[in-house]
Amino acid sequence: MIKLGLLLLVLPLFVLMGVYFWELNDVRACQLDGGHWDYIESVCADAPQPFVSWLQRSPLLVNGGMLLSVVGLVMCMVGLYVQRAK
Repeated sequence: MIKLGLLLLVLPLFVLMGVYFWELNDVRACQLDGGHWDYIESVCADAPQPFVSWLQRSPLLVNGGMLLSVVGLVMCMVGLYVQRAK
């Protein structure tokens, strides 16, 4: 239970960071080329675009990842408690 809990605790965070930094790389490349990033369409545009947070664009990914991390934390705590009780 502890191994699965640790996997659920850490893996969603790495996935979220990976997806976030992947998009950040595209945004940064667009800005360095003199463009403006369109967060909704995920394309580089010529005109300024409004900022739309990542939570508003991908609520299932963000909230689901955090929920899996919390489930992993609870599983780790339960696994440590059960081992100590034996």
